[in-house]
Amino acid sequence: MHIRPANSMLKAAALLAAVVVLGTAGYVILEGWPWFDAFYMTIVTITTVGGGEPRPLDLAGKWLTIGVVAFGFSALTYTVLRLMAYMVEGRLESFVGERRHRLRLARMQNHFILCGYGRVGREIANAFKEGQTPFVVIDINEQSLQRASAEGCTVVHGDAAESQTLRSAAVERARGLVAAVDSDEKNIYVTLSARVLNPELFIIARANSDNAQEKLRLAGANRIISPYAIGGRRMASLAVRPTAIEFVDTILSARNAELLLEDFAISQTSRALGKTLSELIPESSSMIVLALKRDGRMTLRPPSETRLDHGDEIVVAGAPQDMRSLEALV
Repeated sequence: MHIRPANSMLKAAALLAAVVVLGTAGYVILEGWPWFDAFYMTIVTITTVGGGEPRPLDLAGKWLTIGVVAFGFSALTYTVLRLMAYMVEGRLESFVGERRHRLRLARMQNHFILCGYGRVGREIANAFKEGQTPFVVIDINEQSLQRASAEGCTVVHGDAAESQTLRSAAVERARGLVAAVDSDEKNIYVTLSARVLNPELFIIARANSDNAQEKLRLAGANRIISPYAIGGRRMASLAVRPTAIEFVDTILSARNAELLLEDFAISQTSRALGKTLSELIPESSSMIVLALKRDGRMTLRPPSETRLDHGDEIVVAGAPQDMRSLEALV
């Protein structure tokens, strides 16, 4: 079992203190010495520096001195070794952890940047982890970062509105950014900074007030979410049509092993470019094209002869194994 350096050092210090207390008390009881003389005798005996006894010792005191030398010097040596181990191992552990963290960030690409690890941010992180979506957390609060790191997240300490902090999170290689800070002003600055650094970044911003939504849109947010508005609409939907909402939750859940709901964007280099929906997804497939988004307009259940063009986005439901094959093709 691995013992952390800090814990073992505390145990060693407690052992040394116990020897000092017992040795001092022993000289007081057995020899009848004053407390300071007893303490002095215990310290010079443990450290083996000598200096002579402050008072003559009888037989019991000599046996006590032998015991203090044996146990005290051992405890002192152990404490010094643990202190050195704490300094060396602690710094080494910190160095290795920082290096591992830097390497993990250097390899990241097509990931999400989550700004803010409060109650909302933590739920977003859990959803990313369930879906095995790579992401990095940015927060200026040290306690929030410690909690995120303890929960297995890659973290960057700093102000997400600062360009250098976003670059540390590899914003140039990121797929998207979620501004989930509980301050509208901060989310606006984060959105603006991220949009300048990566014009193609997909940005989702949290709006805590109605008048912040237009400002976030002007700052460059692709989607704006109000947790309070969404929470209210969801509660109303559950009250009116609970089974339908449960079905949607099921197909959106990353834990669902039977049916997935995904969206795919057709890029200029996609092998699906120029194909019809029937060529991409034959009738024998378990997958169903639910919607096609083109030029900002959403078409539900598009005709199978629709030919896919650059910039099109399709929403597909199907079995996980078929969805993975379609993802590789698109």
